[in-house]
Amino acid sequence: MREPAAITGVGWAVAGPGFDPAAELAGRGMRHKDRASRFAVRVARRALADAGLLGAPELDGAAVVVSSNFGNLEPVCDSVATIAAGDSRELSPIRVTHLSSAVAASWVALEHGVRGPNLTLCNGASSGLDAVAAARNLIAAGRATVALVIGVEPDTPAVARLHTESAGTRWIDGAVGLVVEPVRRAEERGARVRARLAGFGKGPDERSAVRAADGTAVRRRVADGPSVRFGRCSGALGVVQCALAVELLADGTGAVLAVAGAGSGECDGTSVSALVLTAPRRGDS
Repeated sequence: MREPAAITGVGWAVAGPGFDPAAELAGRGMRHKDRASRFAVRVARRALADAGLLGAPELDGAAVVVSSNFGNLEPVCDSVATIAAGDSRELSPIRVTHLSSAVAASWVALEHGVRGPNLTLCNGASSGLDAVAAARNLIAAGRATVALVIGVEPDTPAVARLHTESAGTRWIDGAVGLVVEPVRRAEERGARVRARLAGFGKGPDERSAVRAADGTAVRRRVADGPSVRFGRCSGALGVVQCALAVELLADGTGAVLAVAGAGSGECDGTSVSALVLTAPRRGDS
């Protein structure tokens, strides 16, 4: 039987009370990072601090799983424009690393000394929930002691153009982070269990995904809430859903269903993912 996993830390890096992008994304260590990587680095620190793991030795064997569909779109567009106007020799070597979709996850690992698996998912609106499921799988397989999951999407000119072309008017600019670890390990170190991760499922449509996740009986949902609150969230959607689910569970909700992908509020033609989160049990720290 798979060892149960839980969310023990949540971090937000979205414009609002407590986070000013103009100030937070500037300063030492930010100069040569793209906007998505800056958000990711900042939210990683907040999530780890919330879980009591900032600077902890457990991070040596931790994993970083990032979900982002447009994170490095701006550097790619800039590089294409530079080559079109001249040639590839005019590209800055510092900017070349930003052409990889995995750059944000790499910066987070370097910043916090994380030496475990390093993954980036960019498969549409369902990728955020897929990232949470991937983190749990890495832990269950013994590949990671703990996992830092980040959903990040930047508001850059290139991203704005893309959203506008698809009739979008509002979209998120920021990142949300989760710390996922085994319930047993969290209890041993006296960490607060914020939510347990229960069933997960994927399917070609919402009904089959929810059925696979065993979420048909769950009445409280966060399928469309993030889009209403922040605008289009894309790769950050599933991670935002989980963070909002933690808030609902803290208010007494017994279980929450998160749904993302085709057929939900952000339909982009991808498959659907569904995840059930349940409240901490009696005895959880």
